[in-house]
Amino acid sequence: METLSLLGSGFAEALTPENLLWCLIGVVLGTAVGVLPGLGTAMAVALLVPLTFTLEPTGAFIMFAGVYFGGQFGGATTAILLNTPGQSSSMVTAFEGFPMAKNGRAPQGLAAAVIGSFVASIIAVTLVVFFSPVMVDLAVSFGPADFFALAIFAFVATAAIVSGNKLRGLTSLGLGLTIALVGIDEQSGAVRFTFGSPQLLDGISIVVVTVGLLAIGEVLYVASTAHKTPATQTVTPGRPWMSRRDWGRSWRPWLRGTALGVPFGIIPAGGSEIPTFLSYGAERNLAQRRGDSEFGNGAIEGVAGPEAANNATTATSLVPLLGLGLPTSATAAIMLGAFQQYGMQPGPLLFTEESELIWALLASLFIGSVILLLINLPFAPIWAKLLRIPRNYLYAGIVVFATLGVYTAKSSVVDVVLLYAVGALGFLLRRHGFPIAPVLIGVILGPLAETELRRAMAISQGDVGVLFASPIALVLYGLLVVALIAGPTVKTVRRRQERTGVS
Repeated sequence: METLSLLGSGFAEALTPENLLWCLIGVVLGTAVGVLPGLGTAMAVALLVPLTFTLEPTGAFIMFAGVYFGGQFGGATTAILLNTPGQSSSMVTAFEGFPMAKNGRAPQGLAAAVIGSFVASIIAVTLVVFFSPVMVDLAVSFGPADFFALAIFAFVATAAIVSGNKLRGLTSLGLGLTIALVGIDEQSGAVRFTFGSPQLLDGISIVVVTVGLLAIGEVLYVASTAHKTPATQTVTPGRPWMSRRDWGRSWRPWLRGTALGVPFGIIPAGGSEIPTFLSYGAERNLAQRRGDSEFGNGAIEGVAGPEAANNATTATSLVPLLGLGLPTSATAAIMLGAFQQYGMQPGPLLFTEESELIWALLASLFIGSVILLLINLPFAPIWAKLLRIPRNYLYAGIVVFATLGVYTAKSSVVDVVLLYAVGALGFLLRRHGFPIAPVLIGVILGPLAETELRRAMAISQGDVGVLFASPIALVLYGLLVVALIAGPTVKTVRRRQERTGVS
């Protein structure tokens, strides 16, 4: 009852006209930033921090949270329509969202993403409100061996289980891990694979890799097959909204994606990329078992699940930030700096010392989710009309859009050159049937796996057994073994049943 009373007082504060205005400005800015690849919510919040010192802290943090949430909503729009994710967390959405758009189902894909984001946000924020202490305990319990096990789980699940062809999946994963090695080793200071170029000392940006593989690679592949396809987009209008069948196929992925996303926002360095890949893999495997998989050709489950996982992670990432002073993303790290600029230190005492601000902030997350739904859902059919642009103009626009987005991030010509080099790699992978997802997961999680393995070895003084000493790590390895065994077993049983039926 005390929690409900505090939440009620938070709504009373968040619903004042001034704070509602800051919430609206935040979600609109976040949506706009989310659409543009290379900018990101972290950059937007960083630019806003010095401009908000004259504001009351409550209004400033409500706006920051609005930008944070809005960026996740907006990132899916260009992922679905242009195969160019505005945020790295939306890259998985492009795998099925873009084929949906090409099949004339862009409005349904956008609606599934927006509604899934809303459902996940509401559920996750509710869990944060009522179960923050439990979530903080979970965040503290993760050690280096657990993070390494988590990375291995994601590697194998994506490369061997999700990709279908294990050999090609593992090859793609190796390419991603190789790209992740470029730059300076953080622990030893060794320079790796920079070929004498000082511009590569910081490594290759995930924005460059994501946009290059998904956007530029797709454009090059389409150009190589231009003689086989018409010059204009043959998009059938279809229904402007989700049908009853779409709702039936989406609500379970929304819930499963939320369940996967919630814990990853809590744990340090969890990130939203891992649960989106795991959600995509889970939905693909479930669809294959049902025998009605549309994955690869625009399955709505492949949009609904990952988008829900993405936004659930965003909501619960506030738990370690507020309860421990531990940011789990770049945006959360900048918000931590903003708290300190206002003379506040996030941690266990923040909920008592700054109770009014914290509960108004949590209440604003509910309000912001509703505003985002009202802003984005009605415009889904309008955004989808972009696909009626002739193919040559559309893909030329994608190239310009991607190039500007990458250049804007660091104003680096080298990044633009790398963008097209990675795009050429993406083209070759598509041309020869290699999956893209393992490359991305290797680039994202490679540094995490390396760092946590070294930490675990340092703590145990070289004892490999430490990697299997944690209950969390053992559970992850157990789930991985089950997944590896279950896939071939189900296929074998199904083949025997088919043979029995034929005979």
